[in-house]
Amino acid sequence: MKAQPTPPAPALPHTYLHHIAVQTTDLDNCATWYRDFLGCRRTWATDRFSALTVSRLPGIVRMAELARGDTRFHLFERTATGEGRPRPHETQFQHVCMAVDSPDALRRWRDHWWELARSGRYVFALPDPPTDVVMDDDGVESFYCLDVNGLEFEFTHVPAATP
Repeated sequence: MKAQPTPPAPALPHTYLHHIAVQTTDLDNCATWYRDFLGCRRTWATDRFSALTVSRLPGIVRMAELARGDTRFHLFERTATGEGRPRPHETQFQHVCMAVDSPDALRRWRDHWWELARSGRYVFALPDPPTDVVMDDDGVESFYCLDVNGLEFEFTHVPAATP
């Protein structure tokens, strides 16, 4: 049997990242962290869900959208299912990368993480501190840190290409 060609994907009017969904067992703690660390504001919240949502996310209790500019986070609280890092066979995002416009901004974000973590206002699922700022062979600088749920963020500065 001759292989049939794969049809092309349908055209989209535009492609963009709509939101990043973050599961948490403490919505208030998580929302406060995203507000204070990333400067997000709450745009909506709900505790009412469709049958489809409940079937996909058993134990969902509340959900809120926090946004800064065009970057949106959908934080959803589910009843506790365990603690710590996901087991190796569980699917997860490895990290989300946030770009900054200068090496100084990169260091300010790392300092900001430390300031908030030391405040004692948050409960962290994992005690890991942010990494040092490192530079790769192309001059790209970055550091990694965890949110209150143990999700990893990378903050990076990519220098402008020189002609």
